[in-house]
Amino acid sequence: MTSFLRSDRARPLAIWLVLIAAVVVAMVVVGGITRLTGSGLSITEWRPISGALPPLSLAEWQAEFARYRAIPQFRFINPTMTLDQFRFIYFWEWSHRLLARVLGVAFLAPLIWFAARREIPRRLFGPLCGVVLLIALEPLVGWWMVASGLSERVYVAPERLTLHLGIAFALLGALIWTALEAWSGWARQTLPSRWGGLALGLLGLTYLQVLLGALVAGNHAGLVYNDWPMFAGRLLPQDYAGAGVWATLAHSQGAVQLHHRLTAYLLLIAAIAMGVGAWRSRQLPAASKALALGLAGMVTLQAMLGIVTLMAGVPLALGVAHQLTAALTLALATTFAWRVRRG
Repeated sequence: MTSFLRSDRARPLAIWLVLIAAVVVAMVVVGGITRLTGSGLSITEWRPISGALPPLSLAEWQAEFARYRAIPQFRFINPTMTLDQFRFIYFWEWSHRLLARVLGVAFLAPLIWFAARREIPRRLFGPLCGVVLLIALEPLVGWWMVASGLSERVYVAPERLTLHLGIAFALLGALIWTALEAWSGWARQTLPSRWGGLALGLLGLTYLQVLLGALVAGNHAGLVYNDWPMFAGRLLPQDYAGAGVWATLAHSQGAVQLHHRLTAYLLLIAAIAMGVGAWRSRQLPAASKALALGLAGMVTLQAMLGIVTLMAGVPLALGVAHQLTAALTLALATTFAWRVRRG
């Protein structure tokens, strides 16, 4: 049995998946810069192959700029933009798409190699198929998101941005979970379901908070109600209600910021309670206790950073840092959930 358990470990596979997860985090960071600099609509066509190279001549740059000048964002937001300014925003969107291409190649090529050498444990086939699906879906949703801002809107649709970021974070969690499975092999023991259920619940709450944060970003809601803990001196935002339920949940700046704040409070309380409970538990090993305390600390840091970012008016550095720590928080929550289920 011991030799079988060892053979079920695929540690080179695990290392590769962690490296892919790092690329996903880099994409999240560059995607945050792209959004905060208003660069997301600078490339108005989807060219998966030919678009890998940026414009190489003045004529090509002028052609790209002409396509950008035809969309509403230029006419209503950036009518005085120069070619040099356009090159700046184009760079960030191109970099984001380049990372997506790197991710695709860096995942698929080694996957084929591992499969050809029969180094993928059979029990990982399902999780890896899920990862493949998410990687394939992400650029399609990304272009669907960009397309929403090319004709009638000056920015992309918030719900499409939320879906795009949600897939990226789901991919990050799936990669980390699968990497841990590949590194450790078959489970030798499982802890009582209470801890596994609680940890998965905390992971789900963390993911929900990411989605709510994406709605805040998509609605530019971090640029309003920049006092805390009040909303322009009020207990609740004055413009909470939209024209309907969906308009309120997805498009009201006051509503999406309120929901993000309330879920942050809930997540902070849950993470600290989990950390204290884990530390006092006699069932959990030291590694799980350390992860629980680390997660509580990370959630606390993220909450504090969120407040500072909001009150500062979402400057670029703080906005990017907030998105990066969100990715690290979800990675840590995933690791903790996996760990407590394995013993």
